[in-house]
Amino acid sequence: MCNRKKQAPQKRIDSLIGAGTTVEGDVTFAGGVRVDGTIRGRVATVDNQPATLVLSEQARIEGEIRVSHVVINGSVSGPVMANDYLELQAKARVNGDVTYRTLEMHVGAIVQGKLIHAEQESAAVVVELKRATGE
Repeated sequence: MCNRKKQAPQKRIDSLIGAGTTVEGDVTFAGGVRVDGTIRGRVATVDNQPATLVLSEQARIEGEIRVSHVVINGSVSGPVMANDYLELQAKARVNGDVTYRTLEMHVGAIVQGKLIHAEQESAAVVVELKRATGE
């Protein structure tokens, strides 16, 4: 239906927020980020570019996540918007609504919120609206 090429996830990790580290404020990144610590703020990619966010079992994010590819094995308090792929591993705990295009949910993962499937067509409309308002 749509002639857009599917963009592959970032396969390497460029940055690490280590265990025992707490970031207070928004985090914007490109490429791949692994979180073992805590982030209190919004986590998003630069200009909605394809990127990967990995949360380990010890990781905690208190805020909104907007990343194309997300793997969660820690806890999130806030909405999660994965524009392409979301994996909720066995220790994942999400307190907030989850929007995804492709979902993989392991036994033991918990979501306290709505699971919202983002249709391919609706994503194209959102991109079109952003272009129209950005000019």
